[in-house]
Amino acid sequence: MKIKKILVANRGEIALRVLKTAKEMGIKIVTVFAEDDRNLPHALYADESYSLGTGTLADTYLNKNKLIDIAKKTGADAIHPGYGFLSENAEFSAMVEKAGIIFIGPTAESITLMGDKIGSKNALQKINVPMIPGYHGNDQEVATLAQKAKEIGFPVLIKASAGGGGKGMRIVYQESELIEAISGAKSEALKAFSNDKVLVEKYVVNPRHIEVQLMSDTHDNHLHFFERECSIQRRYQKIVEETPAPNLSQELRLKICETAVQISSGINYRGAGTVEFILAPDGHFYFLEMNTRLQVEHPVTEMVTGHDLVKYQIMVAQGDKLPVKQADIKQTGQAIECRIYAEDPDNDFMPSIGKIDRIGTPTLRDVRLDCGFLDGTEVGVNYDPMLAKLVVWGENRSIAISKTIHSLDEVLFLGVKTNRDYLKRILSHKEFVAGHTHTHFIPDYKADLLPRELDSQDLADLIGALSFSDKKRKTSGTAAALRNPWTELTGFRN
Repeated sequence: MKIKKILVANRGEIALRVLKTAKEMGIKIVTVFAEDDRNLPHALYADESYSLGTGTLADTYLNKNKLIDIAKKTGADAIHPGYGFLSENAEFSAMVEKAGIIFIGPTAESITLMGDKIGSKNALQKINVPMIPGYHGNDQEVATLAQKAKEIGFPVLIKASAGGGGKGMRIVYQESELIEAISGAKSEALKAFSNDKVLVEKYVVNPRHIEVQLMSDTHDNHLHFFERECSIQRRYQKIVEETPAPNLSQELRLKICETAVQISSGINYRGAGTVEFILAPDGHFYFLEMNTRLQVEHPVTEMVTGHDLVKYQIMVAQGDKLPVKQADIKQTGQAIECRIYAEDPDNDFMPSIGKIDRIGTPTLRDVRLDCGFLDGTEVGVNYDPMLAKLVVWGENRSIAISKTIHSLDEVLFLGVKTNRDYLKRILSHKEFVAGHTHTHFIPDYKADLLPRELDSQDLADLIGALSFSDKKRKTSGTAAALRNPWTELTGFRN
């Protein structure tokens, strides 16, 4: 069945991303919006857009029945969940399919299996996927968990089975911390996920976080689109991603990617998915988890492979065979993505809210800004603070880094504070430039990533530049000459 109309059950830049590909495929798009999102582009640019009303997320973007009712009302024959929100909600996937609507994503069974960290590890052990040494059992008594941790050997990681985003997670370096860490992780997991089940694993010191982009159709084709390096994280949240992963041998790269395909094939997966691995300094890699959705960082993969992953999602959902074979998928050049957040890194990353007066536009080739906001729109506290993703391609990694730093200066968000300068400091750090990244990069180099205070020479140069600029303005023409349509239209973009 060819899909003719898609409802996007999401907001912001991912809704626009789906809209773009759907338009190119001749598919109509329905979007939804909470009332405080009424003026955002995803609510303005679709073929049809419907209000979800006001209230909490449960009343709006997480209201399963309301979303399905709007899909039925508009005649949408498919729902794309984007990422976050309901994208990995097995109940929603099943409800959509039961309503006779195509869910552009995996089956509810796959979402359930891979969403349970313990269940997924137990299932994948049967197909010989490399696992971090650990305990994934059902006996959740604190005494049992503590004994297993001691048998594994410190440091260990206590991690919520149903969790994500660092919630319900504790690193334990010595036995005296163990009982408190287990109790804290279980309590936090219960509060966040209504499930206090945890697993205990060997904690790998200074690992890299490598993930593999997968796409599977319903004709037994399971393909990888190579790996992404996602080790630059703050509080377990990725902020810089790139592909190809630096300082990775081609042999190890292919071995990791082939293991991911083994997982996809082994569980008879459908659609887009990402398998995440921990890569230890000694070169051993271990399965971490599988995300059964499109990832925030999927654009870097599209940049280096030239394949539209959203298009393939839609094709798979309507029963088509994937139009490429593994041998057709190549990596060319280097791509980097930076997540731009409304926060103040120089003030303990405090959230920033307010009106965006103007959004800057990147000018270099092969640079895109995926953004869900417009000039004049408001940034509030009800949603994730990510404003945009800056995605850059270069012929090699050095060029990609240079272009990214330049473009971060261009994509200003006047009116709110952002982490753009902080991202520049990361990309300029000598260890990042050398490709020596790991998941503790940010805490290890915390001092290096602080803003540099201006010394006396810097201040003298700045004063001189401002003085010269002011003199040039006064002598370059009359006030009338300066006030022309092209200088007045500071927000103009074609």
